[in-house]
This record gives sequence, structure tokens and C-alpha cells, in this order.
Amino acid sequence: MLCIYGAYGYTGELVAETAVEAGLDPVLAGRNGARLADVAAANDCEYRAFPVEETGANLDGVDTLLNCAGPFVDTYEPVVDACLEHGVDYLDITGEIAVFEGIAARDGVAADADATLLPGVGFDVVPTDCTARHLADRLPDATHLELAFAGLSSVSRGTALSALESLGQGGAVRRDGRLLHRPVAHATRRVPFADRERTVTAIPWGDLATAPWTTGVPNVTTYAAIPQVARLGMRGSRFLPSAGLRLAKPLLQTLVERTVEGPSERRRERGRAEVWGEARDERTGESVQTRLTTPEPYALTADAAVAAAERVLGGDADPGFQTPGGAFGAAFVTDLPGVSGFDDL
Repeated sequence: MLCIYGAYGYTGELVAETAVEAGLDPVLAGRNGARLADVAAANDCEYRAFPVEETGANLDGVDTLLNCAGPFVDTYEPVVDACLEHGVDYLDITGEIAVFEGIAARDGVAADADATLLPGVGFDVVPTDCTARHLADRLPDATHLELAFAGLSSVSRGTALSALESLGQGGAVRRDGRLLHRPVAHATRRVPFADRERTVTAIPWGDLATAPWTTGVPNVTTYAAIPQVARLGMRGSRFLPSAGLRLAKPLLQTLVERTVEGPSERRRERGRAEVWGEARDERTGESVQTRLTTPEPYALTADAAVAAAERVLGGDADPGFQTPGGAFGAAFVTDLPGVSGFDDL
């Protein structure tokens, strides 16, 4: 049985609806019983209301748990610990580097428990991770990997709150296998997406943690296409005192809670996202590129998360820490509805 935790959040509700449409009969879970009851009634599902600290006492009959409750840095540890204790497979839709790193550190424990740990089964990081896998399959001796995406024009409350958690932490890259800090928005480049060429800005995306696992490539940089004014604002934030950022964070969190709702159904249906990647071998100068077009990121997240959960329930993922591209191969993303690619360059 599949348990979807955080099923009344913006993305969690989409995932729950998609799971039911796929023929699954998930049990829905979360902290807020009243909100959970409404979603459960709308989807004709069982529900269990409990905080993450009580996950272990609420896993009766559960084979796989899909965590949709962010910020994941606040929720993953007690949920993962409970899943490992009870031999339950764990999935989530995080994009937070610290969460990937923390879960990867439990690889050996998960293997011993015969449990799969598979974070990042949404837009963070399925399209980019599968792109990384595709590029590594084409150039197995690659030393460097660059990944970029465009199209995340509107975010949910959970995504915005997760972004606030990293406020003031700056940027990052992976170099020689090590995660290194860099100034926020430290680099830009031009990328030939399928729709048009764009300027992309370096950001600390989850692939900095997952791509080395998926591909073995030790040098990774991740980028996003963001408006110029946002890029300038990110660079300007380097000069703000850390104390000021800490003081501002609670105010910004309150603002997000009151105002951010996520993209409308119309935008989810019509929106698209673009993904591009390049792998190169610095020793030979050889390089390969590819690109991918996907549905709107939240629509893709719902489809990808449910597809991953079905695969894990069916025994298609090995025990231990896994990444989407590592567990299911590059074709996992191209098999999802509405995805076009890989378009190799």
C-alpha cells in the first residue's frame, strides 16, 4: 500500500489525485486532520492524521511512503528513520541538496533494512537527473556535467518555503566530487533550449547531490533561466548582512503563507518546461548535448511521483539510496505523459 504524506498541500493534493486516477488506493496522511479529511473525502481514500514524529506508529500496512510535505529539511529525518525501522520504502519530491545528502548517508542502513530510499521524484530532479543519465550513457568517460532548465514561472507555498530555508546560503558547485560553496548566481552562460536560446544563471539545484550518484561524473554545475532583475537581486543579496537575512526570514515566511498558492489548473495544463544538458571529457575535448521538453513542472511532478511510486511498489528499485535516473534509467522521464525528447545535439 502507498501512503502519501502531506496530501493536503498544493503538490500533495495533485499527487493524491493522480495516484487515484492511476488506479492506486493510497492512504493519505498529514498533520492537519481537518484539511486531510477534505482531500480524502474528495478522493474516496482512507486517511491518517499524525505529525512526522509519529510516523512509525502509523505505518501499519504501508509498503511505500511518498513524502510531499516540505520544507523537506524539516520533515525527512523522522520519516526516513521510521521507514527504515519498519522496512518501508521512502520517496519524496525534494530538491534540497542537504536532504539528498542526508538521505544518501543512510544508504547502507537502507540496504540492510531491504528498503529503498528514493528522494527527488518530482520536477526536482527527475528531468535533469534522467538527462544526466542519458548524457553519461552517451559519454561514459565524461568529467564535467552541466544541466539547465527553464519554465518554473510560478511556485507553490511549499516550494517557496523550501527556497526561504536556503536564504543566505549562497550558491554551490560539485568539483572533483566535493560540494563547494560559491557566491549566489556566480556564473551565467547561454543555452540552446528547444524553444530558443536563453541566458541561464548558476543555482544550487538538487542535481549537485544526485548527478554524481547517477553518473559518476565528479564535476557538476546546475543552472536555471531566471529574469535578469531576479539575477541582479540574487547577486545583490551577497552584500546583505547575515543577521538581516535571519531577521527577514520569518516575515517572508508569513508573507508566503498568506499569499502564495501555486499555479492555476489552466497554467498547469498549458505550461511547459525546457531542460538542457551537456557532458564533456576535459581530457579529450569530446562533448555531447541533449535537451528535453516537459509539461508544466507541477503537472510533471504529480505524474513522475506516482510513476516512481508504482515502480517501487512493483519491486523495480533496488534497496538503498537511489536516484530517479539511477533506479529506472534515462527513459523514465521520456515515458511520462507529455514529455518530448531526448533531442541530441
